[in-house]
Amino acid sequence: MTGLVRRFRALPLRSRLALLVATAVAVAVAAVAASCWFVTKAQLESQLDNSLRSAKMDNDKMRDLLTACLSGGKLPAQEFPGQYTVQLVAANGTYCPAPNTTPIPAQPGDIAVAAGRVHDILHTTENDDGADMRVYTSKLPVVGAGSAGNQLAVSVARPLSEVTAPLSTLAWVLVVVSGIGVLGAGAAGLWVARSGLRPVDELTEAVEHVARTEDLTVRIPVEGEDEIARLSRSFNSMTASLATSRDLQARLIADAGHELRTPLTSLRTNVELLARSDETGRAIPPGDRKALMTSVKAQMAELASLIGDLQELARPDAAQPGRLEVVALHDITRAALRRARLRGPELTITSELAPWYVRAEPAALERAVVNVLDNAVKFSPPRATIDVVLHRGELTVRDRGPGIPAEELPHVFERFWRSPSARQLPGSGLGLSIVARTVQQAGGEITLSPPPDNGPGTVAAIRLPGAPQPPPEL
Repeated sequence: MTGLVRRFRALPLRSRLALLVATAVAVAVAAVAASCWFVTKAQLESQLDNSLRSAKMDNDKMRDLLTACLSGGKLPAQEFPGQYTVQLVAANGTYCPAPNTTPIPAQPGDIAVAAGRVHDILHTTENDDGADMRVYTSKLPVVGAGSAGNQLAVSVARPLSEVTAPLSTLAWVLVVVSGIGVLGAGAAGLWVARSGLRPVDELTEAVEHVARTEDLTVRIPVEGEDEIARLSRSFNSMTASLATSRDLQARLIADAGHELRTPLTSLRTNVELLARSDETGRAIPPGDRKALMTSVKAQMAELASLIGDLQELARPDAAQPGRLEVVALHDITRAALRRARLRGPELTITSELAPWYVRAEPAALERAVVNVLDNAVKFSPPRATIDVVLHRGELTVRDRGPGIPAEELPHVFERFWRSPSARQLPGSGLGLSIVARTVQQAGGEITLSPPPDNGPGTVAAIRLPGAPQPPPEL
């Protein structure tokens, strides 16, 4: 049985479907044919039994048959024409058949009827020629036969072949018709399987084409609303997403290479100047050497920052939020403010932080707030003021820098995008992209807009939904 199951599973899908259809049809046809055969058999047997019970024997002929049997004489064959076999059965087991009929040995039931112990009986037996006969035996309905008639019964029989012959013919007809039906069902099942699986074949060819050529522009025509159509739409969506992902990956690599090239070029130039000074023995003036070392340190810091941002974006779980916790946004903002004041000691940073608890990944949320404050510090002129306000889940950071032109606002959250006016400033162009992703994973949103008073600078607003309750330890 296990071997058959394995062989069945090894067959192609269309062959399995055709085989299942043919099997189902075969079972249904077999059930219908068997039911038809048994119903017909029951009906024919019932009709045969009813005909035996209702057979009317002429009393005069029965008297003649009785007289012939008692006297040992014979009657002409034409006295008992017809389709019945008639014979008399005595209580002592002897029997006397009508002329021109094959005798049927008396059975115990027939003798019991002749003896008066049973009113009548219906049974199947064989005649002397070995043919199956259906026999109905009842008390002899003859009047005036003397005391001998009281110990006699009359048996009326018909060949059982009247039932078995039509049944045999019917069986062969059902077998032939069933066979044709099963073969037709198998052919129809194979045709249906091929027609139904044609979209699957197209999908398979498309998948093989993509695997062979890496061509993600392949699309499968979608027709209807069935499962195959859904599968085709899902495949088209998948290839479109993969194509977009590949384009973004290529763009990320190109942008990262471009961003890395600038600090590396500057760093290489400075290092070559220092190396040439050592090789030629010409000392660089202390002021210039100090400036070169400061530039080298700055370029190394920029590279470290860029690599850190790239690692953050390339984390396998970057697209999914980490372990969410209920954290105090005001405490995270307060810690970020301490770092921002160290980076811009000449700036004035004011803060109004109302308590607000959110559900987010603590480290990622702190990094997002730090990035927003770093941008405000980086673009603020000396001795400027930065206002930080947290009220009812909205954290706003307002700087007094040059601001962002309206045509550039739609691009500020794209990876590696930097305003033309800010390309000379340090940064990777990934900070706001990381901030947007973190805020979205926490269920919030971030926007950049001009100040409502039309003054200089930009307002960064982070809106986060509140947590059901603060942490228990707080």
